[in-house]
Amino acid sequence: MASTTPGSRPSTYYLGSEDPELARLELQSQFLEEPTRLLLRTAGIIPGMRVLDLGSGLGHVSRAVGDLVGSDGEVVGVEADPRMIAAAQERTSAPHVRFVEGDVLTYVDSERFDAVVGRLILFHLPDPVAAVRHHLGALRPGGRMVTLDYDVGAVRSVPDEPFTRHLGDLVLAGFRLVGADPTIGACLQDHLIAAGAEDVAGFGIQPYVVKGSPIGPTMVAGVVRTLAPAIVAHGLATDAELDLDTLADRIAVALDAAGCVLVPPTLVGAWGRRP
Repeated sequence: MASTTPGSRPSTYYLGSEDPELARLELQSQFLEEPTRLLLRTAGIIPGMRVLDLGSGLGHVSRAVGDLVGSDGEVVGVEADPRMIAAAQERTSAPHVRFVEGDVLTYVDSERFDAVVGRLILFHLPDPVAAVRHHLGALRPGGRMVTLDYDVGAVRSVPDEPFTRHLGDLVLAGFRLVGADPTIGACLQDHLIAAGAEDVAGFGIQPYVVKGSPIGPTMVAGVVRTLAPAIVAHGLATDAELDLDTLADRIAVALDAAGCVLVPPTLVGAWGRRP
């Protein structure tokens, strides 16, 4: 059963749940599926666990965790956006995976969990250490807190390509303008330690997008499209300069002309246990 803490400030996902954002999240989750499963297994998600998934969105992580814990386990995905919950429910058939509406900063369940996981959620929170500390309290003694998040500072092209570098700078600035921390992945272990977790460990997985692949330009253009209102409102670029309808094609042309490999954000995992 969910509850909230009186007087607390709710978390906010500034990127919304309109159709273009849902499409971007779908593509992103496909790209991150194998790195996510590797990090979850390494962090200690095993059969039979009862697991809370923070900011479950379209349910990709909840379903991956559901596969790892099996039918003897249980996964509860907590999500604030009813449209996201409806989409996740439509995509999920496993009876041991369910979704509830609630705020990730304050959600409390009637039973303790063996693990709490969250992918790309601390990224958006105003006080990630407080959020981790809150959910450590939801764990049984020895339970696992598992965080997966981006280090967007890793984004680059090899060799360096100026247009792609410019868009990377706009994405970093845009995320900061909407209150997100795009390099939080580098600090995940420190945040877990500050929150009181023990036996903290972790590492990052760095994907690479090969020359000529359309997924890199599509993903970059999708992020820019989502952040465009903030980028334009703060004078970092104009609508004409972004030209969102042609952006993916222009990125692809620039990368292909320079023979570039695109380096996307590093997906970092960190985990620790409740004392």
